[in-house]
Amino acid sequence: MPRYRRNAGATFSLKYHLVWCPKYRKVPVPPYDARLKEIIGEIATETEMIVHAVEVMPDHVHLFVEADPTLAVAEIVNRFKGRSSRLMRQEFPALRSRSPTLWSRSYYAGSVGHVSAKTVEAYIAAQKGA
Repeated sequence: MPRYRRNAGATFSLKYHLVWCPKYRKVPVPPYDARLKEIIGEIATETEMIVHAVEVMPDHVHLFVEADPTLAVAEIVNRFKGRSSRLMRQEFPALRSRSPTLWSRSYYAGSVGHVSAKTVEAYIAAQKGA
């Protein structure tokens, strides 16, 4: 896999560690976890994202994904959470409840890169003297 990806106007390497939790109960356990991974893969393929890793835990989901810079982090998370909630609740009646969604509103998003923040700060600081 190449280190950088390209689109019509940019060369990029944008990778995110995303974590989100179910709204009220522990949900992502067998048989739900396998289907959730499939849905995440489908969404990634449709939006040309690359899933580097996904792990479904009893009380949260970890996703390591690479995306195009035209997609904001909030949009990426909303695509995964929104569609997975809708499809999982349609396919598994046991997941339907009084709540209109499977997932809580909150999430964690962290960027992952090839260089540290200190390296970038030092590079930018060095540009002034160059």
